[in-house]
Amino acid sequence: MMREKIKIRKIDYLRARQVTFSKRRRGDLKKAGELWILCESEAVVIIFSQTGKLFDFSSSRYGFYGRRLESSTLMSRKHGMLRIDLKQLPRRLKRSCTLC
Repeated sequence: MMREKIKIRKIDYLRARQVTFSKRRRGDLKKAGELWILCESEAVVIIFSQTGKLFDFSSSRYGFYGRRLESSTLMSRKHGMLRIDLKQLPRRLKRSCTLC
């Protein structure tokens, strides 16, 4: 039996949105962990909730990155969003690794 496809759009009801975020967040972090283990790849996942709370997963090599990011100036708590140029992320990670 196949699952029904859902339309991707904002969930209007706040409580349902919070529950969906919680369930999907756990699933996404779990998938990143599985990808890291199965493929021996490096993985970093950074998720911010609507209230600005940080959830992260990182493989052993980048384990410190999410915690450092939480206190860095890259994060704007007022907007609850992370604004990083993805092309610059690997360079910033390498620079951060040399500082530790």
